[in-house]
Amino acid sequence: MWPFSRTKSPSLPPLVLHNTLSGQDDAFAPLGRTVKMYNCGPTVYDYQHIGNMRPYIFADTLRRALEVNGYKVKQVINFTDVGHLTGDNEGDPNVGQDKVEKKAAEEGLSVEVIVTRVTKAYYEDLDRLNINRGKIIFARATDHIREQIALVKTLEEKGYTYKTEDGIYFDTSKFREYGKLGNIDIEGLKEGARVEKVSGKKNLTDFALWKFSPKNAKRQQEWDSPWGVGFPGWHLECSAIAMSFLGPQLDIHTGGIDHIPIHHNNEIAQSECATGKQFSRFWLHNAFITVEGKKISKSIGNTIYVRNIIDRGLSPIALRLWFLGAHYRSPMNFSWEALEGSQTALVRLHRHFVEDLPTKSGTVDEGLFRAFLEAINNDLDTPKALAIMWDTVKNTTLPDPEKRATLLAFDRVLGLGLSESNAKLLAMLAGKEHRLAIQEIPSEIHTISEEREAARSKGDFAEADRLRALAAEKGYQIEDTPAGPKFKKL
Repeated sequence: MWPFSRTKSPSLPPLVLHNTLSGQDDAFAPLGRTVKMYNCGPTVYDYQHIGNMRPYIFADTLRRALEVNGYKVKQVINFTDVGHLTGDNEGDPNVGQDKVEKKAAEEGLSVEVIVTRVTKAYYEDLDRLNINRGKIIFARATDHIREQIALVKTLEEKGYTYKTEDGIYFDTSKFREYGKLGNIDIEGLKEGARVEKVSGKKNLTDFALWKFSPKNAKRQQEWDSPWGVGFPGWHLECSAIAMSFLGPQLDIHTGGIDHIPIHHNNEIAQSECATGKQFSRFWLHNAFITVEGKKISKSIGNTIYVRNIIDRGLSPIALRLWFLGAHYRSPMNFSWEALEGSQTALVRLHRHFVEDLPTKSGTVDEGLFRAFLEAINNDLDTPKALAIMWDTVKNTTLPDPEKRATLLAFDRVLGLGLSESNAKLLAMLAGKEHRLAIQEIPSEIHTISEEREAARSKGDFAEADRLRALAAEKGYQIEDTPAGPKFKKL
């Protein structure tokens, strides 16, 4: 039974999170019994690189921290499969093209094929990074067109919209608090860099709620609406999906720092004008990563995917550990050398846990866990939490059963796969170091072990026991672990 909870242990350290909205660290408590958390999801026109995956490791760590603090969490992530347009850079010849439709046209495929392919890969990467998809509600924008149209109608009825030749726009001049997230200098914004130039826009910061389909072409994805055939704007979906599943007020909304100036301020404007209530009480944002000191870009060939990490014989969990080694609000610079260092540390952690600590259950050391939780509850200070974990690994006075239980308690937040039920993750740690260790065992013992595994899979445990005894006669003990058989010289 988990020994810590806010109701049973009210003296637990308070949870404090850096709130972009207030610009300071604020004590957190949900409005209700369940924390309502929304995480901006991927635009599913192309595969997610490792920089794209940082927000989801961050969100997963946050959810785990909330749960360890005794909270229930309802978590929603959206898939943008329509409405996210090109045109981030002034002079782009493809300004205004839907990213998903553009990709489908380039490959001569349907939008559904593109979306399905990219979504499948995204799910696989979440699994590889030990992010529990079963605890998350995933929602596609195209499955919530009705809710998005209803939101636009509400805003129209309240006088916040106007029509142009291009679509229905939100009038940001009517929301006096526009730009309050991150204290954006509206007057200092320059049209073109992040805001598409559109004829008929009243204000620089106005944004499309509903875009009309082009008159001379038919889109793969378009819908009838009270204003004409078209499709929803990118910002609209997040508000509509979030409020559909979580209600008009969220406890936490997360995303990358690039979402602060435009996307998240737009969400706030349309949501709060529609409901008259604060949209989200806490806004949390993670920083970017670079690769070898450069911004991640396909044009310079430094885009790295989770599958590339696997191809190098490294574990995706090593990437998770690498991310946790820095605060989520700190920029990071990726290098293969750094990741290999994380892999070495991860293998050392798992070897210590599996080989040195008995499976006999013990109790969590309350002093160590309190120190760990104080770090986590200080705006997810994962670097300090990891330092406490490594100090625990090196602790020679803590009884092994208690050390095992304490490390498992830490891993409820860190998600490094120590749980005995997570055999697949443990098996993935058979990297270069483990393979070298295997090569030192005589081939005869490997053969015996393989025959024993075959016997066990058939349920012939008598034969399995005979083969284990045979290996012992030849000087090697076979130990069964979640990561597979281990060998110890007698």
